[in-house]
Amino acid sequence: MFKKIFQYRQFISSCVKREFQSRYQRSLFGAAWAVVNPLAMIIVYTVIFSQVMKAKLPGIDSTFGYSIFLCAGILTWGLFAEIVGRCTTVFLDNANIIKKLNFPRICLPVTVVCTAIINFLIISCLFLLFLMISGNFPGFLILSVVPLLIILILFSMGLGITLGVLNVFFRDVGQLLGIVMQFWFWMTPIVYPISIIPQWAVGFLKWNPIMQIIGGFQTVFVEQKWPNMEGPAIVGLISGGLCMIALRLYRNHVGEMVDEL
Repeated sequence: MFKKIFQYRQFISSCVKREFQSRYQRSLFGAAWAVVNPLAMIIVYTVIFSQVMKAKLPGIDSTFGYSIFLCAGILTWGLFAEIVGRCTTVFLDNANIIKKLNFPRICLPVTVVCTAIINFLIISCLFLLFLMISGNFPGFLILSVVPLLIILILFSMGLGITLGVLNVFFRDVGQLLGIVMQFWFWMTPIVYPISIIPQWAVGFLKWNPIMQIIGGFQTVFVEQKWPNMEGPAIVGLISGGLCMIALRLYRNHVGEMVDEL
């Protein structure tokens, strides 16, 4: 399977390129919107939450502390949500291509992941520029987010491909995912610090694998400390298991997908 992905790397890269071209081809500003939209988001969070609302984090004296906390959480969640959401519908969205062309179907979710990573990197570069300008850049600690990012991508890809295969045969999966993601977002400390919630709820939230990853990002960018890797390491093991389940499910049912589509 991985050999076929490598053999079709040109096909994947052309799909990624076509994705960006189709998104901005009739726009006056073109690909500049890929920069303008996240830049506007960072400015809004900075102005509203750090200046207007004067939101503060316990133990953090920085003027932009809450804005950085919020951006780190939302950017990370955005990558997770984009991969899972688009992988869940990727086979349905590309039903015509699947029926007409002969290629490894696994290339479709790989394309989704590559596109999501590029979007994330564009937004992250702007976020890092904001950190440098505001004097909150974490320095060499930035390297500690690399393993967190890899674990997040593997977890998202494993979950997304699993749901994508199931969604071909049970269309309720895609409908249910939107509801689950809303609850999942608010059960993850993204817009609120974990220190403000009751102690009994903390133990419950620790079962949330995304909280472990986002918490690591927030530790690096807000507290400028090396993240505790115990929780992310467990999530990494879960991610490996999810990817194995996803690939097994895909291999067992890829031949039936065309008939269902």
